[in-house]
Amino acid sequence: MSRGGVARRVAAAAAYGGGGIGLIGAGFAGLLLAEAKIAAVKLDVLQGDPLPADGCYGRELASDGAEPLTLVVLGDSTAAGFGVDRADRTPGVLLAGGIAAIAERPVRLTVVAANGAVSADLERQTRLVLEREPAPDLALIMVGANDVAQQVKPAEAARQLGDAVRRLRAAGAEVVVGTCPDLGAVGGIMRPLRWLARQASRRLAAAQDQAVTEARGHSVLLGALLGPEFAGRPEMFASDRYHPSDRGYLAAAMTLMPTMCTALGIWPGEGLHGGQRDAEESQPSIPGECVSV
Repeated sequence: MSRGGVARRVAAAAAYGGGGIGLIGAGFAGLLLAEAKIAAVKLDVLQGDPLPADGCYGRELASDGAEPLTLVVLGDSTAAGFGVDRADRTPGVLLAGGIAAIAERPVRLTVVAANGAVSADLERQTRLVLEREPAPDLALIMVGANDVAQQVKPAEAARQLGDAVRRLRAAGAEVVVGTCPDLGAVGGIMRPLRWLARQASRRLAAAQDQAVTEARGHSVLLGALLGPEFAGRPEMFASDRYHPSDRGYLAAAMTLMPTMCTALGIWPGEGLHGGQRDAEESQPSIPGECVSV
């Protein structure tokens, strides 16, 4: 969804009580809706689909004969890395390369995240990704901005996220969730609409954090950790001033990396577990199945 769409949805939620923001005065509601229209006018919406990023990364960093770890990425346009012009700048590829370097094993990446996805779409994405990778070592989910924009109740969005985490955990994956970003950091949204967007983002992130913990996943509070870094810094955003830029995605990947490596047991000082496979029990690799990208 475009930044203007986000602004209009948040303003409508604030004005009419949707999303738990609450009922406000008619004059204040009119101000919010006017601000949303201004934000929409400023848009230069990016078009198209995320760049394909599936592949195997880090073969040149791996020990001889090392079996690949499998990483799957689900969620919305931010998870897919929409807004960059090279696949190697998407969060999935950045993380795959980093994990490969630390684990000294190649990483096979599968991305099913899609533009405009909300938490309800995770059921379909989970089914799709498990058809392609029945037993992934690690799953990354980044979702939430579109739930805020579409006035999905935080409890409902969190429940849907928790269900996806449980299903991936049942398949044997460690699951890391980057919670809802801080929509108040998006440029072109003025006060007080910016404040309302930030509050809605924080409410959803808190609900997501609880749901992920209960489902035995790992959460990273991206809004709290990256919101201040993005606020007031245009270089962190793509040309539409809504999706992250190369630099923004790099900041997100660096924030997620420690938790993802810890989940796999490969953070420096820890032994490898979770995705580690016994070489004697593993199937022979197929030539060309996992090559450097």
